[in-house]
Amino acid sequence: MTAEARRSDYDVTDTVAVSSPADVRAAIEELFGKVWPGHKFAAFPYVFHDFERLFSGRMPGYFGVDTVYHDQQHTLDITLATARLIAGHELQVPDAEKFGPERAMLGIVVALFHDVGYLRSMSDTDVPNGAEFTTVHVSRGAAFLRDYLPKIELGRWADVAAEIIHYTGYERPFKNIVAPDPRDHKLGHFIGTADLMAQMADRCYLEKCRDRLYAEFVLAGVALPVGENGHVKVRYASGLDLLRQTPKFVFDMRAKRLDGEFHRAYRYLEILYGGRNPYIESIDRNLEYLQRILRSENWRLLRRQPPVFTGVEDSMTTTRTLMLGAIKKVWG
Repeated sequence: MTAEARRSDYDVTDTVAVSSPADVRAAIEELFGKVWPGHKFAAFPYVFHDFERLFSGRMPGYFGVDTVYHDQQHTLDITLATARLIAGHELQVPDAEKFGPERAMLGIVVALFHDVGYLRSMSDTDVPNGAEFTTVHVSRGAAFLRDYLPKIELGRWADVAAEIIHYTGYERPFKNIVAPDPRDHKLGHFIGTADLMAQMADRCYLEKCRDRLYAEFVLAGVALPVGENGHVKVRYASGLDLLRQTPKFVFDMRAKRLDGEFHRAYRYLEILYGGRNPYIESIDRNLEYLQRILRSENWRLLRRQPPVFTGVEDSMTTTRTLMLGAIKKVWG
């Protein structure tokens, strides 16, 4: 599957609409049905229903997701990748190392809500956009999972979920993540792997970094952090500057996390694709295309305009307005 042939809101295989909770749920249930035939995953209807209500802004007490990079499609893409890693793992490891259906369900729940910390609650009226929670969103997600899992009869996994969600972030050193079973840590590696792998394999990853992720970094104070002395440190001067630094980011994440701390967990899904890895192949294509652009400085080659799936109206315009205001405030 070439990048041009794929649809912008579909997964790397162009078979699942990762903008649709119903389609992603159906794909995961079909996959898990082959691994655990006859097993009833009672939590599936509840978690996908709650996810959709939360992210669309229909859950009491919450605004809908308004982060344009970390939108609904991003989360569903990561959740599908997590399910594929889990299924591939179960098909090729000894019985003593298998996750089993309940731990597998836990993996889906954590993946589905791994970015819930970006969502604003009704008490966050002083925060104009969830991107401002960038540096603390994982801890906020952990707090959500502690409260949520008992409601879907997975309460005994609440502490584990609140720990392994940190494999998707940067708030806590991995050595400080505590879980009772090595399989819990491995499941965390899978979710962390899926989080990196699926977003970097996105057909529109480059455009989304330039037009969306940069805006989130500005609102989070990451792109242009202001020191205690009032001086501005320019980490990312623009969306194009972010793209210039993307090859190093991809290299570092593959070396340090995907191949290093996560022990090449991405290999487990290759059994599903005849030994191929469509995610890694897509990442390589994205990086090769970016290198071509960087050599030529022909930024017009980034011409895709992917849809955005948030829970608020006109989120791209609102985010851009907030970003420009934040930039003016920094330099003012």
